[in-house]
This record gives sequence, structure tokens and C-alpha cells, in this order.
Amino acid sequence: MHRPVRPVRSVRPVLVVVAHGSRDPRHAATVHALVRRVRSLRPGLRVETGFLDFNVPSVTGVLESLAAEGVRDVIALPLLLTRAFHAKADIPAVLAQAPPRLRIRQAEVLGPSPLLLAALERRLYEAGLTPADKPSTGVVLASAGSTDPEAIAVIASIAREWRHTGWCAVRPAFASASLPRTEQAVRELHALGCARVAVAPYVLAPGFLPDRIARGAAEANVLADVLGPAPEVARVLLERYDEARLPALAAVGA
Repeated sequence: MHRPVRPVRSVRPVLVVVAHGSRDPRHAATVHALVRRVRSLRPGLRVETGFLDFNVPSVTGVLESLAAEGVRDVIALPLLLTRAFHAKADIPAVLAQAPPRLRIRQAEVLGPSPLLLAALERRLYEAGLTPADKPSTGVVLASAGSTDPEAIAVIASIAREWRHTGWCAVRPAFASASLPRTEQAVRELHALGCARVAVAPYVLAPGFLPDRIARGAAEANVLADVLGPAPEVARVLLERYDEARLPALAAVGA
């Protein structure tokens, strides 16, 4: 008598969103709002949040709790827009200290992505611009900044790509580590002859550096909000989760 072959059950890995953390309470509140949106887009997917610094729970604490529950598979997703030091060094070091029973895959960072450009435009329109304003508006793509050449090159590339969607001009700017600063890019766009200048913070949550970007936007006509829990950002998180999950699915024939 042949026993029926039972199909292999595919258990979805837990998604652990790895955020930087901040002393500014707005940061954690925004991260949690984004995670709630991710959960709403994919009911049934378990999503946890861990912080590298300043906030609780820590990434280490989340991973230890999951291991104690019997979880086996985790996808750790860096809540970062570029592959800078945190994605290349800090996060892998923390994940290496996780309980050995966990199988952890680190997903790619969020950017670049066409969805993030859509989120940037969403924030600009929410701040008062319209699509009809694009040809006469210069935009400052203001990021936190980095000493990592790869991260700086990515921001410059995004600015060039975004310029081709119809804006008068787009200039990258940085709140730390690199130049130009936001205020310098704003003045450059005014000098270029753009009828108005808008600053689009390419950051995920409020904090010290986003506040510096806001101060640098004093001479701009429009200042958009941070990306925060925009639906496009939540969709990027799920895209990165799915991309990290694909190799394991292929291995079991799922």
C-alpha cells in the first residue's frame, strides 16, 4: 500500500525590519507606522521591527525572541535607502551574532527603486506642487549623506534619472559628510532660472539630519515631507522581502 505523498509546506520567513534608531521619538514612531502599512498590504506575513541603536527592541533581542519561539527562517531587511556602512558592516555584524538555529538572509536596501521616485513625487504634490509645475520647478534631492562613494554615486544617479521625468532640473544635496548642502543646491537652482525650487528629502523618518535638510530649505519655495509610511515605500519593502525569499523557494521547488 502506497502512502500519499504530502506536499512540502512552505512556511514564510519572518520579516525583520532593521531600523537605525534615533533619540528623536519621531523616528521610531514613523518606522512603526511604515511597518503597520506593510502588514496591512500583506495580511498573514509576520513583520517585526528591531533597532540598531537608541530604541527598543534591539535587533539582537528580536532575533533571540524569535529563536526562542521556534522560528527557523528570517529575512532581515535594512531600512536604508543606499548601501552604505550600516548595510555593509553594522547589520551583517549584528546578524552574525544571532542564535545559530536561525537561518537569516539579509535583503537588499530599499533604493534605488522607481517606487521611491513615485513616493518623492507624492510628497512634493502633497506639499502643494502639481504635475503642471514640473517644467518650471527645480528639485533638490536631499539625502542624509555618506562617506561611502557607492552611496553618493547612487544619489547622483537618482537625481539624473529623476531629471528626465520632466523637472526643470534636479540636484543632489547632502545633510552630512558630502557636498553640496541643501542650501547650496537651492541657490544653484534659483541661479539657474527655475521659477520655483522644491526640496524633496530622500530620507525615511524625521530626525537630526532631516531637520538640517529642512533648515537648508529656507530659501526654497516648497519643502516636502520625509518619505515615511508612504504606500510606495511599503511596497518596496515587500519587493525586497520577496527577492530575498526567492532563492529559498527555488531550492524547495516552491
